[in-house]
Amino acid sequence: MGGVAMMLFEPETVYGTKRPNLNPEIVAKLTKDFKRAPTPEQIFYYIYAVLYSNVYRIRYIEFLKIDFPRIPFTKDYRLFLDMAEQGELLVNLHLLKSQTLNNPTVKFQDTGSNKIEQIKYDLLPDSGQPRVYINKEQYFEGVPEEVWAYQIGGYQVCEKWLKDRKGRLLSLEDIKHYCRVVTAIAKTIEVQREIDTLYPGVEEEFERIVGKKQ
Repeated sequence: MGGVAMMLFEPETVYGTKRPNLNPEIVAKLTKDFKRAPTPEQIFYYIYAVLYSNVYRIRYIEFLKIDFPRIPFTKDYRLFLDMAEQGELLVNLHLLKSQTLNNPTVKFQDTGSNKIEQIKYDLLPDSGQPRVYINKEQYFEGVPEEVWAYQIGGYQVCEKWLKDRKGRLLSLEDIKHYCRVVTAIAKTIEVQREIDTLYPGVEEEFERIVGKKQ
């Protein structure tokens, strides 16, 4: 049989069909609140935005250490759409599919061996331009300090990517990819700031609903 593993006694037509992995009760509740049915993609993007809210992360930091995250849903359809829109921007950035990445904000000083020998982050005292050196001569220029310090899973993304390739020669595709990654992180920080202006509205409404039930 081909490269697709199929379960016994299930029709082949089932495979290749997209089916949302969402709790039907949540979908039904949102449909009732919004007076219209949100798409599975909109719900996913909304959740993604909530999880990238710094306000949400800070408020529930202790809970998130010990349990799965719980998502507060708004009844405000406009707010739901605004959050989902920001979530979609993040998803496209993290998949490196965003059109904004076609014009990276980072440049590479390409005269040299392209070998990653010693990684060093430096702010030039005269120009203030941040540089990430990969050896004594070569560097990526235009990596803001907050982007260099940005962490996912406890790792500084920009530093770890280079450390994992220490001793290797960077190809042209490697260099382009790194520039896109750095740009994606810079754009992520911008989107997170926008989400943090929206998310308090979610919390306010959620607390009001909980208060009424009590």
